[in-house]
Amino acid sequence: MVTYTKETQKGLTPDRALNILKDGNERFVNNIKTNRNLLQQVNETSAGQFPFAAILSCIDSRTSAELIFDLGLGDILSIRIAGNILNEDILGSMELACKIAGSKLIVVLGHTKCGAIEGACNNIVLGNITALLSKIKPAIERETVTITERNGKNKTFTKNVAENNVFITVEKIREQSSILNEMEQAKEIKIVGGLYDVDTGQVIFYE
Repeated sequence: MVTYTKETQKGLTPDRALNILKDGNERFVNNIKTNRNLLQQVNETSAGQFPFAAILSCIDSRTSAELIFDLGLGDILSIRIAGNILNEDILGSMELACKIAGSKLIVVLGHTKCGAIEGACNNIVLGNITALLSKIKPAIERETVTITERNGKNKTFTKNVAENNVFITVEKIREQSSILNEMEQAKEIKIVGGLYDVDTGQVIFYE
């Protein structure tokens, strides 16, 4: 697998960048790993990096974007925080990724059986976790299908909340960053959501 250069990164369209992730996840699910010389990629990226995408995902140990999309060094900018929530620093990181580093795609990647989602659904109050989980509350409020057992033990409910959390984060990126919104309107980048299934390894994209 070739390491991305300034020229190859520039030549990618946002749709092609998304397809690279889809193809990589398909390989991951089928246990087909691309043969890479990681040490060679260390050398090739030592003078600079040209990542094609920025991925906001959870800190969950099962959701490493580089692994589930079968990627190498220098391919993506990985942003990780519990519950894949958004704040000013993360938004700035995304702007840096696209406007400065040249990335063509932003993915907000949630996942099933998320501890942060379950904690928010259970109204956990504990130290600084409280403020973090409060950012997931709008996703809970948007889930109006479930009438009873609206808690972290209800897997259908928590999955719906996880999806809503992804949708809301994508909406906030467009609302809160004029830079990224304008780049997307100009078709320079694409902003999409996705959900990783920890049972199957498969990612479903919401385009």
